[in-house]
Amino acid sequence: MPFRTLLYRYFFFGWLFRDVSQGTALERSAAWRHNQAQARWLLTYMRRWFVLGAVLYLSGLLVEHAFAATLLSSLLYMPWVLCVSFNATAFVAWAGLKSLPGPPP
Repeated sequence: MPFRTLLYRYFFFGWLFRDVSQGTALERSAAWRHNQAQARWLLTYMRRWFVLGAVLYLSGLLVEHAFAATLLSSLLYMPWVLCVSFNATAFVAWAGLKSLPGPPP
């Protein structure tokens, strides 16, 4: 597998899940059960993005205070904000897959 694909799969979880809006009722139900089983991996992805976000935030803090480079620190804070929003989205997806009922028949 190419390195780009591995890197994508390491940080993004979309490839793990199936589309629940397509197919017959039986296929949608099977896709929902598959997605519920795959939801356990969302915690791993959230941990990865949390670590990346912590590194970015602490790097931005270091650059801002040690070197007084506010422009450079803002380039580190912006992806940190994306890490926070990614974790919020992943948490909502995880909570929904764990608590919501399946698709209607």
